[in-house]
Amino acid sequence: MNETVLCVVGNVATRPVYRELPNGPSARFRLAVTARYWDREKNVWTDGHTNFFTVWANRQLAVNVAASVEVGQPLVVQGRLKVRTEMREGQQQAWASADIDAVTIGHDLTRGTAAFRRSAKPETPPRAETRPEPQWETPPPAASEAQQDAKAVLVT
Repeated sequence: MNETVLCVVGNVATRPVYRELPNGPSARFRLAVTARYWDREKNVWTDGHTNFFTVWANRQLAVNVAASVEVGQPLVVQGRLKVRTEMREGQQQAWASADIDAVTIGHDLTRGTAAFRRSAKPETPPRAETRPEPQWETPPPAASEAQQDAKAVLVT
């Protein structure tokens, strides 16, 4: 597929918002990604432009984000980039949003430590079948009348 997959390193800018939706859990938060470069004249690292992404997490990743991610924490996010544009009322220019549909999210361990805890597997009750069980047995081939008469004589 022709998708733009990217990996960004940044800081959590907003508190994660968690929602239980009909198709499963979802969480979103904003991530600030600032470019840094070496300024040779000043002989120091300098901050460049900051980009903000809305990060979307779904299913178990959303549950884990809600339990693990806080504002200000450094994260590494990998996922698919989706850029949306739309016109808003009263504005002359189109509004644009850069979203990342996250595949994986983790803390940036170059800037701190983390204590990993494996999440418990959710216990899902078995679903009731809505369709009847199909007949897997093949019916015996039709016997001729002579064979059926012979069987009847043997039985009696």
